Amino acid sequence: MRITTRGQLAVSAMTDLAMRQNTGPVALSTISARQGISLSYLEQLFSALKRAGLVDSTRGPGGGYALARKPDQVSVADIVVAVENHQPGGEAAATQASSQMVTMTGTLWTAFNARVLEYLQSVTLRDLVAEQQARGVQVESPVVARAKLARRPAPLMARAGVPNSVFALGAATALAGK
Repeated sequence: MRITTRGQLAVSAMTDLAMRQNTGPVALSTISARQGISLSYLEQLFSALKRAGLVDSTRGPGGGYALARKPDQVSVADIVVAVENHQPGGEAAATQASSQMVTMTGTLWTAFNARVLEYLQSVTLRDLVAEQQARGVQVESPVVARAKLARRPAPLMARAGVPNSVFALGAATALAGK
């Protein structure tokens, strides 16, 4: 089983998502900023992860992605298989049919791929989150947009002897002019 950069980035993004699972839906733009992965690439990855049933999406303001299952129920193998567009074990069959040399070592590669897949199935998102927390990675609290409060206007002081309408102003100026 070959793990490409696509699979590695998907595992990183899913670990980021799992670390923030209790804060509500996580926007891909925030994952993009933290992980240094382009937003359009993350959209492709999460589209595949959603098709595989690993994430749920929420639209609109405050929307984003959340895990569809608990972190201990999502293995690294699930993530890699979802984004790599291949079935586990499929490479071995294709490789064995390609040449006689491969046929001689086919059992070696089949066993190797089985061991890699077995290991990836044994590692869950919960394990990766625990590893990150052990390294001291902190999950910042989500930024909650608060409505800005306008300053309260200063109270108008009532002034005595000042006209309070156009008509009173006219009358006051007429009296002042006599």
